[in-house]
Amino acid sequence: MRKIVFMDIDGTLVNEKGVIPQSAKRSVQQARENGHLVFICTGRSKAELFPEILEVGFDGIIGAAGGYIEVEEEVVLHERIKKADLGHLVEFFNKHKVDFYLESNGGLFASANCKKHIRAIVEKMISENPEARGEIEKGLKPFHDILLEGHDLIRDDVNKISFLGSDLPFEVIEQEFQSKFMVIRSTVPAFGDNSGELSVPGIHKATAIETLIQHLNLAKENTYAYGDGINDIEMLQYVQYGIAMGNAKEAVKKAADDITDTHDEDGIFNSFKKYGLI
Repeated sequence: MRKIVFMDIDGTLVNEKGVIPQSAKRSVQQARENGHLVFICTGRSKAELFPEILEVGFDGIIGAAGGYIEVEEEVVLHERIKKADLGHLVEFFNKHKVDFYLESNGGLFASANCKKHIRAIVEKMISENPEARGEIEKGLKPFHDILLEGHDLIRDDVNKISFLGSDLPFEVIEQEFQSKFMVIRSTVPAFGDNSGELSVPGIHKATAIETLIQHLNLAKENTYAYGDGINDIEMLQYVQYGIAMGNAKEAVKKAADDITDTHDEDGIFNSFKKYGLI
């Protein structure tokens, strides 16, 4: 029986250094060879799906925390941030010195200090883990390199916004924007305390999965999802089999039907094997 798998990226498919364990890569490829469907289901926008991720091979993409759906290059759904709400956000973050970048399918557009801030994060991680320099640069440096500076930040092509850690408490940001955005803590731990993401309200990974399986006329009874972050909770609760990674946040584990090992302990491989996907 054909099964449908939805795979988060950060903290699930890739580890904290942004690298895909070989066992996870092989598991996705073998599951597809066995006739099952595997979809990316991530908070990242399409511009952040770097070649090493797409080269694994997937049947489609749910991106921007549910705001974008693509199947075989057909765009099924694409929600965007309202320009008026974006103007409020840019003014507020600049006033409070919060570094951020806007995510669109065509690129990542950075605030004035954002690229410098991410470069400092990467350099700090390397100085603390010099033996992992190669992995860190491979996994996190692409975030820095792809950022575009000096562009207009009041745009009509923005899917989602990511903001880096600052002295401004996350709760203050959440209070400011909760009526206009879905506000969650960042799924990239390296971005620091008080970092987070803002996306289109009422849209999340579960709403996108529902739209996708209806579009493909697939049965919910055959759906599986893997995640580790707060923005994975709705997804894990919606599918038939929601599996939390061993490195998942406690709230995510409580919401899941099952818990596998961490990404670096072959968690994807072990769970795919358990459920007969490979």
